[in-house]
Amino acid sequence: MALMADEEIQARLEDLEGWERSGDSIRKRFSFGDFVGSVEFVKRLVTPAEDMGHHPDLDISWNKVTVSLSTHSEGGITGADFDLAGEIEAVSDEAAGDEVGF
Repeated sequence: MALMADEEIQARLEDLEGWERSGDSIRKRFSFGDFVGSVEFVKRLVTPAEDMGHHPDLDISWNKVTVSLSTHSEGGITGADFDLAGEIEAVSDEAAGDEVGF
């Protein structure tokens, strides 16, 4: 999958609430009531990530999970990152996580 141009990345980010660009990745921080909520959210990411063969970088800090997406094999951001971000949004809606700003 080809790397996306900066303009296309910015346009796609406008359709994903709370996601932002961070270098060669896109990321979002989700907030949950406690550590268990964070871990449960991460567990729900396994199926879509495995189904897509595309895996996020995750940082868990008690009640917060930061998800970063980059297509490492391509060296940056591709459409696969936005596809997975959309799946993660669906999972976060089910987990009732709220975005926390960076």
